[in-house]
Parts: sequence; structure tokens; C-alpha cells
Amino acid sequence: MNNAEWNTTKQIKQYHFLSSRHNKTIKKKNHMDSPTTPEKTPLLPVEDNSIQKSKSSCFCSSLKSTLTSNNLSILLGPILSTIVCLCVKFDGNVTSRNMLAVLAWIFAWWLTEALPMPITSMSPLFLFPFFGIASADDVAHLYMNDVIALVLGSFILALAVEHYNIHKRLALNITLLFCGDPLNPPLLLLGICATTAFVSMWMHNVATAVLMVPVATGILHHFPTGPNQPVVVGKFCRAVILGVIYSTTIGRMSTLTGTGVNLILIGMWKSYFPEAKPITFSTWFLFGFPSALLMFFTMWGILCFLYCSRSSGQALSSYFDKDYLKKELEMLGPMAFAEKMVLALFLMLIFLWMTRSITDDIPGWGVLFKGRAGDGTASVMVATLLFIVPSRKQKGEKLMDWNKCKQLPWNIILLLGAGLAIADGVRSSGLADILSKTLDFLEAVPYLAMAPAVCLISSTITELITSNNATATLIVPLLIQMAKTIHVHPLLLMVPGGIGAQFAFLLPTSTPSNTVGFATGHVEIRDMIMVGLALKIAGIAVLSFLMPTLGAFVFGTNARVG
Repeated sequence: MNNAEWNTTKQIKQYHFLSSRHNKTIKKKNHMDSPTTPEKTPLLPVEDNSIQKSKSSCFCSSLKSTLTSNNLSILLGPILSTIVCLCVKFDGNVTSRNMLAVLAWIFAWWLTEALPMPITSMSPLFLFPFFGIASADDVAHLYMNDVIALVLGSFILALAVEHYNIHKRLALNITLLFCGDPLNPPLLLLGICATTAFVSMWMHNVATAVLMVPVATGILHHFPTGPNQPVVVGKFCRAVILGVIYSTTIGRMSTLTGTGVNLILIGMWKSYFPEAKPITFSTWFLFGFPSALLMFFTMWGILCFLYCSRSSGQALSSYFDKDYLKKELEMLGPMAFAEKMVLALFLMLIFLWMTRSITDDIPGWGVLFKGRAGDGTASVMVATLLFIVPSRKQKGEKLMDWNKCKQLPWNIILLLGAGLAIADGVRSSGLADILSKTLDFLEAVPYLAMAPAVCLISSTITELITSNNATATLIVPLLIQMAKTIHVHPLLLMVPGGIGAQFAFLLPTSTPSNTVGFATGHVEIRDMIMVGLALKIAGIAVLSFLMPTLGAFVFGTNARVG
């Protein structure tokens, strides 16, 4: 490289060096002249807006998921109980006030269905000891007494009847017997309703509806459906479904085991008046069966008048296939040994119930055990035999095993126990005496006017509460105190009030058996209201007439009760 080239290269390097320094100086100057101040580190951490919004939305969703209607219903019970404890004073009687608080708690959960009814039904087991009303042992004893044993044994027998299709065989035979030749619609309706009522006498009403509604719809499915259905056919279908659901309600009035309401009533009678003559299965049947019979024929007459005239037989006979019923019966085959044994045990249990205590002159088999045996004793004994008698289907197989008993309606059993516990708590705490003092004005009201009013009130409440047992649990203790206040025999009010709680005829939601029938689509709400209102009025009239007459003879209501 010569001198000229070296000098040129040196000048270029100096130029780049100076240019670089000049650019750095300008950048530094611009940075110093800039009005923006450098970012300062905050003393406290600042959250990002997006994170804050996210946390806010999470809180709202969490609050919304917590404040659900169900959770609010759960809180309603303790809140009402607290309000009663803070605001209600009963002249220093703390136990009575606490019992009222417990009632507010339990009925709030029952009415809102905040918890499953069986769970709510067990709440007296912890509420009574906590509120100082009764000890844990005393409350627990009420959940397994003779009344509960009666229900438990009869439920097991009902499951055996259902398992071996004895109810279906009975229904098909009676329907074939009553259908007539040529077809007689009122007679066929009578046969279906009579079968349902008979089954309901011995089984729970929901189970009866579940079993008999399919039998009824099986008969009706031969008729045309849809918009082209003849008016005569539509009316007959409505009559059959209404007849089945109402016969379910009416039939259970006849026996103690037909419904929990009767058992609650009898249990309260035994709890409030332990020295009085007990109401046995046969005693109740002597009053309940005639009452149910009058209501049954009233119902049948109303349905025939509105929907099912005799002249409709010719129009219906072209659709009705009597051979269908015969084929259904043939499919069941002849009665096997197991079915015969279940039927024999069923009849034996009825005989034991009816003959344990007959009259004062004819004491019955109960005298052999010095009054220690009850209706529950016979019920559990026969239920036990189901697990002993062989079925002869397979080697070593018995009529029943515990797997078949898994469908036991424990919810009903627990509800009955709760009803008995509440009745005992209302009595022992003194709350019943306090409430009865507010009813002194009824002393001037004649009984003939009071009995229909009591029946009307209980039958109206049961349309709203849905649970007939809950209605009876609420109203029967008050009726007992009312009877003491006006100086009449307690059963003169207890029986109309208890049976009136079963008159759930107006709405599909009034009782589960109504819901089962309404779900078939053959009936509408206006049909239920029209027939149910007439039936409710008839039932109130029947009870108001029979209690002072037949009731005086059967229950001995002319005698004084302490």
C-alpha cells in the first residue's frame, strides 16, 4: 500500500469514529431534553386491570353459585327458627318456644323441599336434643314402635305381591268378570275402580297407582287416539284414568296400612291418650270401610254421569277387544306354588289383623299374650315367614330375599317416624296447650258445623302441601287441643281432620298418585277440578254424617277421655 492509499484509509476510519461519537452525543442530548420522566417503581404492587376483572367475575360467579334457591331454602329453616327464639315469648316457657322454633325449621324444609324429605324427616333426631325438647333415646324410640313395625311388615308383603304379579292377575280377572257381553262401560269402569280400591287397601297409594295405571292404559290402548278420537272414546278414557287415581285415594281410607295418615292419627291417639282404648286394625276397618264404600259409589256415579253412560257401550264395543285381556292372563300362566303361598300369607295377615281384638266380649287372640302383641307384631311375623317358606323355583330359594326388599319406601317410614316425634314433642313441650287457648271461641260453635269446617280446612291444606302425611302431622295435634277446649271427644275432630287430609282430588300435584294418572295424557286439569270438587264435597258430607253416628258406635265417642 503506498502513502496516498494509506492516508485515504486513515481518513475514512477517522470519519466513522467521529460520526459514531456524534450520533451518541445526539442520542444522549435528545434523551436529556425529553419532557417524559423516567418510570418509577411503585411502592405498592399495582394489579393489572384484566386480572382484577377476572377476580371480580370469579367472585360474582362464586356468589351466584352459592346463593342458589336451594341453598336459600336450606338457610330458611335456621333463620325462621332463630326469629321464633328471639321474638316469641310464652310466659317463660322456653321449651314450648323451642318446640315452635323446631316446627318452623322442619316445616320450612318440608314445604320448600330444601333437602330430600327422608333427610328432613330425620331432623328431629338432632333438633329435639339440641333445643332441649327430648332426649335422643326418647326421640329414637318413636321411629321404631308398633305403628312403624306395622308399616314395615306390610311394605315387605306388598313387595312380594308385586314381585309375583298377584295384583296384575287379580286386576285382569276382575276386569274380565265385569266387562260384560256385550260391553257395559259403567260395569267395566266399576270393575277397574273396585280392583284399584281393593289393592290400595293393602298397598301404598303410589305403588298402587304405579301398578294399576299401566293395567288401565293397557285396556285403553285398543281405542283410537289423537285428534280423530271419537268423543265417546275420549270420555271413557278420562273416566277410567280418573277412576283409577281416585279409587287409589278412596281405597286407602279403609285400612290402617293403606296410608300413612291413618297410622299417624292412630299413633298420635296412642301418644296423647295412652290410657284410652286403642284403635286396632279391625276397629278402624269398621268405620273406614263403610266411609270408603259410600265415597266409592259416589265417585262411580259422578264418573258415569259425566263421562260414561250405558248407551256408550255400542260405540265402544267396536274398539274393545276382550281377547286382549284373556291373552294377558294366559301369559301369566297358572298360579305357581310361590304365588299361592304369598297369597295365603297375605290372607293370614288380614285374618290376624282383624281378630287380634274383636269386642269386649270376644277379646281375640291378643288376650293370649296379655295385650303385649300388637298389629305390628303380626305384620313383622308374617313378613319374616316370607324369608323362611321356600319358593320351589330353585333349590334353597325362599319366597323373598333381601335384594327384593331394596325397594322398601324408607322415605315413608322415616316420615311416619317424624310425624310421631313431632306430635309427641308438641304435647310434651306444652305447645299444644298454649295453642289450644287461642281456640276458646270455638266452644260456642256446634259440632255439626265444626266437623265440615275441619275437614274442609285439612282437605284444602293437603292440596297445597302435596304430602298428606305432613298435613296430618301439622293439623291433628291442633285438633286434639281444640277438642279439649270445646269439651268434645277428640276423635270427633281427629278423624274428619285426618281423613280430610287425604282428599287430594283437585290438582295433579296434590299427591303422587294424581301425578301418575295425569302423566298418561288422558285427563286434563279441568277434568280433575270438576270431578275432584264434587268428590271433595261428597267426602266432607259423608264424614260429617258418619262420625256422630257410626263413629259413636265404633270408637265410643260418647265416653269421656282424659
